Amino acid sequence: MNARQGGFLISKIKNIGGRKFDKILQKKNIDAFNGAQGKILYVLWQNGKLTATEISKKSGLAKTTLSAMLSRMDEQGLITMEESATDKRSVCISLTQKAAALKQEYVAVSREIENVYYKGFTDEEVEQFENYLKRILKNLEKE
Repeated sequence: MNARQGGFLISKIKNIGGRKFDKILQKKNIDAFNGAQGKILYVLWQNGKLTATEISKKSGLAKTTLSAMLSRMDEQGLITMEESATDKRSVCISLTQKAAALKQEYVAVSREIENVYYKGFTDEEVEQFENYLKRILKNLEKE
């Protein structure tokens, strides 16, 4: 039996897809955020105000990576960080108006990369594929 390649392929897709996403941003002259920051923005657009721990869980970004990115995004005026009213050790992160205004651009870039990912796939194949990925993710989160 041949060695399974799923993890390797997912990692390779992530790396190449990230570079492609950044190229699309560059082509569209969008310099307000990069692909990695886009993950954070997406999570905040979907959920509103969150702690760094919550963003880490929802985005899959490591907390160590996230803290540096959040500081940069704060300096860029994309987010605000304020002490939690209920837990003084926790910081709540929310979007600024500037970041909220970028949502349409992000959606357009996401659609463009999605068209690359799913070129030649039927709707049924895309749904089946995404269901498999959700199962893999669930397996990983249980371990």
